[in-house]
Amino acid sequence: MSAPIVQDVLPLPRKLPETDRVNLVGLTRPSLREALIAAGTPEVQAKMRVNQLWQWIYQKGVRDFDAMTNLAKDYRALLKDHFAIEVPEIVTRSVSADGTRKYLVRIAGGHEIEVVYIPEDGRGTLCISSQVGCTLTCTFCHTGTQRLVRNLTAAEIVGQVMLARDDLGEWPKPGRNPKDETRLISNLVLMGMGEPLYNFEAVRDAMLIAMDGEGISLSRRRITLSTSGVVPEIARAGREIGCMLAISLHATTDELRNKIVPINRKYPIAQLFEALRAYPKLSNSERITFEYVMLKGVNDSDADARQLVRLIAGIPAKINLIPFNEWPGAPYQRSDWDRIEAFANIVYKAGYASPIRTPRGEDIMAACGQLKSATERARKNRFQIAAEAGLPEPERIVRRPDAPDVH
Repeated sequence: MSAPIVQDVLPLPRKLPETDRVNLVGLTRPSLREALIAAGTPEVQAKMRVNQLWQWIYQKGVRDFDAMTNLAKDYRALLKDHFAIEVPEIVTRSVSADGTRKYLVRIAGGHEIEVVYIPEDGRGTLCISSQVGCTLTCTFCHTGTQRLVRNLTAAEIVGQVMLARDDLGEWPKPGRNPKDETRLISNLVLMGMGEPLYNFEAVRDAMLIAMDGEGISLSRRRITLSTSGVVPEIARAGREIGCMLAISLHATTDELRNKIVPINRKYPIAQLFEALRAYPKLSNSERITFEYVMLKGVNDSDADARQLVRLIAGIPAKINLIPFNEWPGAPYQRSDWDRIEAFANIVYKAGYASPIRTPRGEDIMAACGQLKSATERARKNRFQIAAEAGLPEPERIVRRPDAPDVH
């Protein structure tokens, strides 16, 4: 049940598309302004052009410069010469019996990620990825058995929201105010493939784009970033992103958490909770969510529940209890339902919300902890992936037997 903190510490470089045109998707407003000026937009017009393009791309979902009717033809020609508007490609879409949609998505270099849309009464949640594979090796998580290939760009992260809106038909109809439209994607969670805080800048820029009121316009309180506990970046996330925070906890002692969430060896529970108590957005109205996967006979005892209550004392919190979602070769079993309910009851009586998450999309391997892109299910190593993507062979990592863990 033990595992290294990371399987592979060097992500592959991104193979850029063979084009001179810059993708406008994923550029922050300042970066977009700089790009437009560099392409020949007069500085006095730059702010106006940024606003126009921002609304066409992120508010209306338009990808064709010729359809941007409030721009002069010669300016549209300039844009076409220098820029593109591109999002990742949906390869396959699977729909669960419960309505959950899972998208297999291809990005630059031929790599694949998975994105999940979960419809519920009164809301719709999109679960997006931040890395191809994952730097971490949590032993209960299927994604953790896939090697880290590379970080996603801001364009590839916010592009997941855009392609899901394409598939759901969520872009506003011509002539209608976007605020009058039904929001099928009302919530965004960074709980897909990867550790978001190990790809901080790209995640931050993508979320700032998603929160911008002139575009996709998701409230920061409807965006949740889930981390396994990258302690040095937690405060920074509160300052620079400001979204809701979720912690993949899953154990209440260092001895157990070291085994099932190996990053705990670098940032043990005491350090993690010190950072959480100082989180800039922490308040009764903006609680931290603790995610706790229920593993039969491992972390589901009454003693575990009572220790969890002691750990979170003084932190405005909600505890999501997640029945383990099994996957081929998984070393665990789901806790019995009466055991989960008994655990939840202890936490609830201590004064904390402790909902039991209803498994969604299990029949299409879209449930929490089950994501793993089809390319990687073939168990290809990073050298095979690099060869297929046309990249130079990555540096081989050689460690001395006595070398410390690298994070």
